[in-house]
Amino acid sequence: MTAANAQEPDLIFKKSTVWKFLTPDHKLATYAVDDPLVEGVACHFTVPEKGGVEGMFGVAEETSDVSLACRQVGPISFKGDIQQGGEMFRQRRSVFFKKMQIVRGCDEKRNVLVYLVYTDKLVEGSPKNSTSTVPIMPWGTTEPAPRCGDYLQR
Repeated sequence: MTAANAQEPDLIFKKSTVWKFLTPDHKLATYAVDDPLVEGVACHFTVPEKGGVEGMFGVAEETSDVSLACRQVGPISFKGDIQQGGEMFRQRRSVFFKKMQIVRGCDEKRNVLVYLVYTDKLVEGSPKNSTSTVPIMPWGTTEPAPRCGDYLQR
Protein backbone atom coordinates (compact mmCIF):
# COMPACT_ATOMS: atom_id res chain seq x y z
CA MET A 1 0.00 0.00 0.00
CA THR A 2 1.42 3.41 -0.97
CA ALA A 3 1.14 6.57 1.11
CA ALA A 4 -1.44 7.83 -1.38
CA ASN A 5 -3.70 4.90 -0.51
CA ALA A 6 -2.86 4.71 3.19
CA GLN A 7 -5.61 7.01 4.42
CA GLU A 8 -9.30 7.37 3.91
CA PRO A 9 -10.48 10.94 3.44
CA ASP A 10 -12.62 12.51 6.17
CA LEU A 11 -16.17 13.28 5.01
CA ILE A 12 -16.97 16.89 5.94
CA PHE A 13 -20.50 17.07 4.50
CA LYS A 14 -22.74 16.14 1.57
CA LYS A 15 -25.26 18.38 -0.16
CA SER A 16 -28.10 16.95 -2.28
CA THR A 17 -28.25 18.42 -5.77
CA VAL A 18 -30.91 16.26 -7.47
CA TRP A 19 -33.77 14.60 -5.63
CA LYS A 20 -34.46 10.96 -6.52
CA PHE A 21 -37.68 9.13 -5.62
CA LEU A 22 -37.08 5.97 -3.48
CA THR A 23 -33.31 5.93 -4.15
CA PRO A 24 -30.42 8.07 -2.93
CA ASP A 25 -30.18 11.64 -4.26
CA HIS A 26 -27.32 12.90 -6.41
CA LYS A 27 -24.95 14.79 -4.09
CA LEU A 28 -21.83 16.88 -3.87
CA ALA A 29 -19.52 15.49 -1.19
CA THR A 30 -16.69 17.45 0.44
CA TYR A 31 -13.79 15.54 1.97
CA ALA A 32 -10.53 16.41 3.75
CA VAL A 33 -7.22 14.60 3.46
CA ASP A 34 -3.88 15.33 5.15
CA ASP A 35 -0.71 15.25 3.09
CA PRO A 36 1.07 12.07 4.23
CA LEU A 37 4.57 13.48 3.54
CA VAL A 38 4.09 17.13 4.53
CA GLU A 39 2.93 17.64 8.11
CA GLY A 40 0.78 20.78 8.47
CA VAL A 41 -0.96 20.68 5.05
CA ALA A 42 -4.54 19.55 4.45
CA CYS A 43 -6.52 19.46 1.22
CA HIS A 44 -10.28 19.61 0.80
CA PHE A 45 -11.88 18.31 -2.36
CA THR A 46 -15.46 18.17 -3.57
CA VAL A 47 -16.72 15.45 -5.91
CA PRO A 48 -20.16 14.59 -7.28
CA GLU A 49 -21.70 11.32 -6.09
CA LYS A 50 -24.46 9.80 -8.17
CA GLY A 51 -27.58 8.55 -6.53
CA GLY A 52 -30.36 6.58 -8.14
CA VAL A 53 -30.25 2.81 -8.50
CA GLU A 54 -26.65 2.77 -9.84
CA GLY A 55 -25.43 4.89 -6.93
CA MET A 56 -27.35 2.79 -4.43
CA PHE A 57 -25.51 -0.36 -5.58
CA GLY A 58 -22.11 1.32 -6.05
CA VAL A 59 -21.85 0.78 -9.81
CA ALA A 60 -22.41 4.36 -10.99
CA GLU A 61 -19.88 5.91 -13.38
CA GLU A 62 -19.07 9.13 -11.51
CA THR A 63 -18.48 12.32 -13.47
CA SER A 64 -14.97 13.75 -13.70
CA ASP A 65 -15.77 17.07 -12.02
CA VAL A 66 -13.65 17.80 -8.96
CA SER A 67 -12.47 20.90 -7.08
CA LEU A 68 -9.55 21.30 -4.69
CA ALA A 69 -8.34 23.67 -1.97
CA CYS A 70 -5.18 23.01 0.06
CA ARG A 71 -4.01 25.07 3.04
CA GLN A 72 -1.37 25.23 5.72
CA VAL A 73 -3.10 24.10 8.93
CA GLY A 74 -0.09 23.99 11.26
CA PRO A 75 3.69 24.17 11.28
CA ILE A 76 5.03 22.57 8.11
CA SER A 77 7.60 19.81 8.34
CA PHE A 78 8.63 17.24 5.76
CA LYS A 79 8.51 13.56 6.69
CA GLY A 80 10.78 12.66 3.78
CA ASP A 81 11.71 13.61 0.24
CA ILE A 82 8.98 14.50 -2.23
CA GLN A 83 8.84 14.11 -6.01
CA GLN A 84 7.66 16.69 -8.52
CA GLY A 85 4.23 15.41 -9.48
CA GLY A 86 4.36 12.68 -6.83
CA GLU A 87 1.04 11.16 -5.86
CA MET A 88 -0.39 12.41 -2.56
CA PHE A 89 -3.83 10.76 -2.67
CA ARG A 90 -5.77 8.45 -5.01
CA GLN A 91 -9.41 7.39 -5.04
CA ARG A 92 -11.33 5.12 -7.42
CA ARG A 93 -14.28 6.92 -9.07
CA SER A 94 -15.86 3.98 -10.91
CA VAL A 95 -15.90 0.22 -10.70
CA PHE A 96 -13.23 -0.31 -13.38
CA PHE A 97 -11.97 2.64 -15.36
CA LYS A 98 -11.79 5.99 -13.56
CA LYS A 99 -9.70 7.31 -10.68
CA MET A 100 -9.06 10.67 -9.07
CA GLN A 101 -5.53 11.62 -8.03
CA ILE A 102 -4.02 14.47 -6.06
CA VAL A 103 -0.35 15.05 -6.89
CA ARG A 104 2.10 17.50 -5.33
CA GLY A 105 5.05 19.52 -6.51
CA CYS A 106 7.33 22.27 -5.28
CA ASP A 107 7.76 25.75 -6.75
CA GLU A 108 11.31 26.20 -5.45
CA LYS A 109 11.62 29.85 -6.47
CA ARG A 110 8.58 30.90 -4.41
CA ASN A 111 8.79 28.16 -1.72
CA VAL A 112 5.24 27.06 -2.49
CA LEU A 113 3.75 23.58 -2.53
CA VAL A 114 1.55 23.04 -5.59
CA TYR A 115 -1.27 20.49 -5.56
CA LEU A 116 -3.08 19.27 -8.68
CA VAL A 117 -6.19 17.11 -8.66
CA TYR A 118 -7.30 15.32 -11.81
CA THR A 119 -9.43 12.45 -12.90
CA ASP A 120 -8.37 10.00 -15.53
CA LYS A 121 -10.23 7.39 -17.46
CA LEU A 122 -8.59 4.47 -19.19
CA VAL A 123 -9.93 5.52 -22.61
CA GLU A 124 -10.42 9.29 -22.50
CA GLY A 125 -7.46 10.66 -20.51
CA SER A 126 -7.84 13.34 -17.83
CA PRO A 127 -10.52 15.86 -18.80
CA LYS A 128 -11.05 17.69 -15.48
CA ASN A 129 -8.50 19.20 -13.11
CA SER A 130 -8.01 21.83 -10.43
CA THR A 131 -4.90 23.37 -8.83
CA SER A 132 -4.25 24.75 -5.34
CA THR A 133 -1.10 26.18 -3.77
CA VAL A 134 0.25 26.37 -0.21
CA PRO A 135 2.92 29.00 0.51
CA ILE A 136 5.20 27.62 3.21
CA MET A 137 5.14 30.14 6.04
CA PRO A 138 6.41 30.19 9.65
CA TRP A 139 3.71 29.06 12.08
CA GLY A 140 3.75 30.57 15.56
CA THR A 141 7.54 30.60 15.78
CA THR A 142 10.44 32.85 14.93
CA GLU A 143 12.26 30.02 13.17
CA PRO A 144 12.29 30.26 9.37
CA ALA A 145 9.91 28.02 7.45
CA PRO A 146 11.44 24.99 5.71
CA ARG A 147 12.24 25.23 1.99
CA CYS A 148 10.39 22.66 -0.12
CA GLY A 149 13.31 22.55 -2.58
CA ASP A 150 15.47 21.04 0.17
CA TYR A 151 13.21 17.95 0.13
CA LEU A 152 12.89 17.38 -3.63
CA GLN A 153 14.18 14.08 -4.93
CA ARG A 154 16.79 14.81 -7.55
